[in-house]
Amino acid sequence: MKVHNGLDGLPEFNRPVITIGSFDGVHSGHQKLIEKIKSEATENNTETIVITFDPHPRQIVFPKDKTLQLLNTKEEKIELFEKFEIDHLVIVPFTVAFSQQSADEYIEKFLIEKFNPAVIIIGHDHKFGLNRSGDINFLKWHQEKGNYKIIEIDAQQISDITISSTKIRNFLIEGNILQANSLLGYNYLLTGNVKHGERIGHTLGFPTANIYIDNSYKLVPKYGVYASKTTVNGKCYKSMLYIGDRPSYRHLPNRTIEVNIFDFQEDIYGQDIKVEIIDFIRNDQRFDNQEDLAAQLNKDMASAVSILQA
Repeated sequence: MKVHNGLDGLPEFNRPVITIGSFDGVHSGHQKLIEKIKSEATENNTETIVITFDPHPRQIVFPKDKTLQLLNTKEEKIELFEKFEIDHLVIVPFTVAFSQQSADEYIEKFLIEKFNPAVIIIGHDHKFGLNRSGDINFLKWHQEKGNYKIIEIDAQQISDITISSTKIRNFLIEGNILQANSLLGYNYLLTGNVKHGERIGHTLGFPTANIYIDNSYKLVPKYGVYASKTTVNGKCYKSMLYIGDRPSYRHLPNRTIEVNIFDFQEDIYGQDIKVEIIDFIRNDQRFDNQEDLAAQLNKDMASAVSILQA
């Protein structure tokens, strides 16, 4: 997969099959769409292109809205698309000027001039152009002039629940990891850099790696303890993850994200690691003393091991 950061220097595409969207989560519904562009490209003997945006359009259109929560960082999204073996990922810088294009300009100056598509495959709810005035019907209206074909993807269903990034976010906020992962089609990811902490876990016999996520919009699930898998230097380890404000240590700073990696003794300060969240174990809670906390952590570890073995 070739990653193109921006629209400058794009190759001259030869009638590719394209799809466009924010693709937050690159979830099971998105994956159905990716499979469709791949099959259409094979049938047309051409390339596949996924066009996405960074930053997320809402960050530009509604800059004062701090409620946006994203399922993927840009780096996570690139890694996910890599797994699905598309030919080109084009990451378009979403700017105020880009958002001010009319729907006609979006089709003529952006889609046709830059990509010259043979086929455009999009979800049923795709909107574009100034004030989101363009939709699938608008694209169909331009089909003959633009010399492309439109294929619409309906909302995909899993267990009668329509897949959407919003539903996945809500499941994560509730701590319903199993349902979120089911809709994602993979385990929810937290990636970040390991920073020095207060070494409380070390004194309790459960040393942790404190994770700093360099993206304030990345959704962090409900406070609590989770069974997890942690990848360090390409190797995957069983682990348990804590997200919370350490109610037993009120004098310490606010939210922390830290992972206890089982059977692991390496110094990884300053390194980037990836944590896959497998299942929720318990809510965050306050303990009267360190002995009670350590006893509970032993139970948490046993729960995590049981979940991960299953």
